Amino acid sequence: MHARIHRGKRLTTLTAVAALALTITACGDGGDGGDAEAQTLRLGHVFGVESSQNAAAEVFAERVEERTDGELEVSVYPASQLGGDEALGRDLASGSLDLAFLNPGSLAGMDPLMDFHYLPYIVQDYDVADEIFFGEGIIPETLEEILAEHGMDNLALFELEFRSVTNDVRPIESLEDLRGLRLRVPGSEAIRGYFDAAGVQTQVMPMDELITGLEQGTVDGQDNGVLITRDAGLTGSQSYMTPTRHVYAVGSIVASTTIFEGLDPEQAQILEEVAQEVAQEQIEDNRSRVEEYTEALAEDGIEVTELSEEQMQEFQDFGLDMWDDFAATYGEDRIATLRDEIEALG
Repeated sequence: MHARIHRGKRLTTLTAVAALALTITACGDGGDGGDAEAQTLRLGHVFGVESSQNAAAEVFAERVEERTDGELEVSVYPASQLGGDEALGRDLASGSLDLAFLNPGSLAGMDPLMDFHYLPYIVQDYDVADEIFFGEGIIPETLEEILAEHGMDNLALFELEFRSVTNDVRPIESLEDLRGLRLRVPGSEAIRGYFDAAGVQTQVMPMDELITGLEQGTVDGQDNGVLITRDAGLTGSQSYMTPTRHVYAVGSIVASTTIFEGLDPEQAQILEEVAQEVAQEQIEDNRSRVEEYTEALAEDGIEVTELSEEQMQEFQDFGLDMWDDFAATYGEDRIATLRDEIEALG
């Protein structure tokens, strides 16, 4: 498994800059300056307090403080305390927020390429996901480039999960069962397009408004996976879940470029190294929770419908046939490259 994106050049550069900074300091006036006051960085995310993402954020904060000898402290604000992903993205871009465990797929309003990795049915198992999403292919390359264009440095990619469909109307066993449902979707051209084509009445809604939307009946359901559905407390008004696995979603540990470039180079390198470590650990933790959470949802009274291979094939064929429909959004060349990468894996 690879949770690391090609970052050797930047780390080498940071090391060189750090050496230069030490040289300049050595040539200074020799004053001791005393102990530097700790700098506190704010880290926001939308994930529940009990989620693997929040656990990883807390470990990230602890390790950063430890490895910078207390020069950097990270305050973690979970569960949309600082706003949904859209708000976090805007604040990161402007430099008014320092760090985030971000879901870039929800930032399509900022740039449609943020959700390129939401094309339906890119992968169906973890082994292929590890190669396509956490290697050096077109998906991590695109995410890193687009985030950078909008003032955000991608430090590492972490895992969200395979997405499911939940609702309070009926079990979902076929594409026809989706027709007419009112589903909340993120601001993603790919996800919205997939469900629109299946006859769903889609409604784009920020994650921090979803619970209210479900409780008030504004929407019948939503398309997050087993883990996020339970961690975010979305089960109260839902009766049915089907793990359709239509999208495998990843998130990004992000630093505001304004903040990141203003750090001491050694501190910036520590942030990046710690992010890579905790991302790898989070992926393993996340996957270990799926079976437990699925059982917990059933205990909560949600009917979980596991699709047969034949039933899943109907959803998968429908989604894969739509890829060319998104060429104007994501680019023919980019989609063709992704197809080639998948085919190369056999």
